[in-house]
Amino acid sequence: MFIGIIGATGNIGRKVVTEALSRGHHVTAFTRDLARATTTHPRLTWAELDIFDSAAVADRLPALDVLVSGYQPGSAAVDFADTVAESIADPATHVTAGRSLLRALHTHPRTRLIVIGGAGSLEFEPGRVLADHDDRLHPLLESIGLPKEYAAAVRGARDGLDVLRTSNRLWTYLSPAERIGPGERTGRYRIGTDQPVLDADGLSRISYDDAAVALLDEIEIPRFIQRRFTIGY
Repeated sequence: MFIGIIGATGNIGRKVVTEALSRGHHVTAFTRDLARATTTHPRLTWAELDIFDSAAVADRLPALDVLVSGYQPGSAAVDFADTVAESIADPATHVTAGRSLLRALHTHPRTRLIVIGGAGSLEFEPGRVLADHDDRLHPLLESIGLPKEYAAAVRGARDGLDVLRTSNRLWTYLSPAERIGPGERTGRYRIGTDQPVLDADGLSRISYDDAAVALLDEIEIPRFIQRRFTIGY
């Protein structure tokens, strides 16, 4: 398959690139800064792309079977504090990005879109979303090293999912586990839909590597067209 990856130098994006290449796919890796494009491979092409330029995104779609968006403000892999600050300052950025991608897909409706989003839109109880309850959200943010002000960004990511839900395009939204970070590639994970997948200790967690495994599994065997899914151990 021919897979495009926006945010290919990010924490998850880099793992998605590696996983896709290991499975024999052709990858176009999109970044805002080609100076960070240091990985080379016969089936890997690097290109600059502005996710907010719908026409530029549309121009890339004819060559792609799937477009993955791992967009985050700033550059989390280089300066995490900057990404946090930008996310808080402009919580609507995920809505803007989602609308831009959907406009591009209007010209190429057969290209599939997979957005790597956040866990704040998951339900901690049926019908009760984490992003809407600061009494639960703030302690979680604190436990993973984020300020309570980041709640605005969490709600922004939730709103980005809602934008996709209004579309009839071939979109899928991946909410990773609440706790995602470096770790080994086990190739094992469990799947959920609208509520977190919890391990034996009651934690929602996954490694970047296994998140990439789950995403490529979904690309190769689609199960969540026009739906959100989540993962965890």
